[in-house]
This record gives sequence, structure tokens and C-alpha cells, in this order.
Amino acid sequence: MSSVSALQQTLAKRSYSLTRPRRLVFEALDSGQPRTMRELCQQLQTKVDRASVYRTVKLFSDLGVITRLQIGWKYKLELSDNFSHHHHHFNCQKCGALINLPESPELEAYISNLAGQSGVTPLEHQLEIQGLCATCTADVSHE
Repeated sequence: MSSVSALQQTLAKRSYSLTRPRRLVFEALDSGQPRTMRELCQQLQTKVDRASVYRTVKLFSDLGVITRLQIGWKYKLELSDNFSHHHHHFNCQKCGALINLPESPELEAYISNLAGQSGVTPLEHQLEIQGLCATCTADVSHE
């Protein structure tokens, strides 16, 4: 099943339809890196009005279609694990690059084990590592 079909089913379960603005916002988020609201609005500015983008993001957030990645005081948006593979992030504190880290079954097992030891049931989680990307690390070592 395509991710757009999965979105259509998710919307239909809650009596929403797949409108053109919803499809375009979904496709924009499905096409790559996490985006800020500003970036999303700029990308779609000729296709969807700003208010529709904000309404769609609110709806997608309420339905669990998207996830907010907290990066310091700001956030970026990406599709939730229901529509994309689970991964974690590395955020460069110098240049602001946000890098998707590959899945790690060992890390996921550790998180699950840790939660079990604490007597809690995790529903979702995010891991974000802060530091310097390879380019900025090289720049610092040459200064």
C-alpha cells in the first residue's frame, strides 16, 4: 500500500477526506528531510495557502500522521513512524544540519528493556544527539 493510500485510510477512519492541500502537505513531508513550518509554507506557497498548511499540520498532528522534532527552542516536522521508518536524529550545533541516523535494533531493544525495568510502557520515543557534523568537526580541527 502506498503511503498516500495509508493517509487516505487514516483520514477516512476519522471521517476526513483526502483533499488536495492535505495530499500536497503530506507529499512535501514524505519527500525528504524534516521541515520547519516556514520551510513547508515556502515550499507550498504557489500551491496551498498558508492557512491551509497550518490547518493541515494541526490535523495531521492530532491524527498522528506527523511528529514534531524538538530542536532546542524550535521544532521541525516529519512523518510519524506510521508513515515512515523509525529513526533517530543528529543535530549539528554549529551549522544546524539535521541528520537521520539509521535504525539500530540494539538501541531499540535497550530502550524497551529500560522501559520494562522501570515498569512503564513506551508508546513512542525520539532520540536526538547534539554535536558537530563531520564537516564542522573538520572545520574546528583546522582552526
